[in-house]
Amino acid sequence: MTHGKFSANPETTWLTERGPDRRMKLLQDFTFTDPDGKEWLTPKGYSVDGASIPRPLWSLVGSPYTGDYRRASIVHDKACDDATGNPKTRRAADRMFYHACRAGGCSVKEAWILYLGVRIGALDEAVPAWGMGIAAAERARPRTSIAPAERKLEGDFRLASDLLLKEPTTDDPKHAERRVDKVLSQVANKDLRNK
Repeated sequence: MTHGKFSANPETTWLTERGPDRRMKLLQDFTFTDPDGKEWLTPKGYSVDGASIPRPLWSLVGSPYTGDYRRASIVHDKACDDATGNPKTRRAADRMFYHACRAGGCSVKEAWILYLGVRIGALDEAVPAWGMGIAAAERARPRTSIAPAERKLEGDFRLASDLLLKEPTTDDPKHAERRVDKVLSQVANKDLRNK
């Protein structure tokens, strides 16, 4: 399956700001064209933080701007901002992220795990325990312990990953979406299919 293509390597500059200080600004337009021909644009001047995967999961999947999914994270950040408040549009952005991960060089298994991470990030309001874990991590500075809410989120991610990867993976994002919906619903003990 062809997953799409990026316009080029992104040209960015780090921003020095108050707070977590992890944002970058694009110096040129950067796009990803998905397999259906839809172009996902992150325009010149736009700032991204690479954080659609919740911070408590970074030790498992990688921190922002690392690995073969870093280009995917740029277009996904913009798509998530555009989708705020619209679950259907956010779901489309997450599906695009799967394709962009594969186009960026991630293996099928890596793309499934990363997709699971962005779906957990999308469901923070639907699953309050996950929202508390995300919020606790965002408030954190250098520290020597991890908040219980973060541990809960990480534990749920590990359980969902184990359930997800028990069966063979396929290179089909719609199949990944159905399976991720199923395992996240099991782990949260709540139907998350339309969220």
